[in-house]
Amino acid sequence: MKNVTVTEVPADAQLIDVREPDEFAEVHARGAVNVPLSEFMERHGEIDDTQPVYVICKSGGRSAQAAQYMEGALGMEDVINVEGGTQAWVRSGLATE
Repeated sequence: MKNVTVTEVPADAQLIDVREPDEFAEVHARGAVNVPLSEFMERHGEIDDTQPVYVICKSGGRSAQAAQYMEGALGMEDVINVEGGTQAWVRSGLATE
């Protein structure tokens, strides 16, 4: 699994936020799509596996779990964990919604 910092995420990245809906509603990276880890098995089909998938959560733990699942169980090849998660995103002053 590849890891990147929040400043290495391309502006046009497919960014999947695996936090729960209430966490996502509070603050999230601009352009992120919420596919909660708790619903991941049912909803992973919403993710476009033909392009790189950047996975984010609050601090990087849940996104790492999701990324490992995507690579192992789903066979996705270009999955990138965003280190530090949304907390680092906000601290870095990147665009949020």
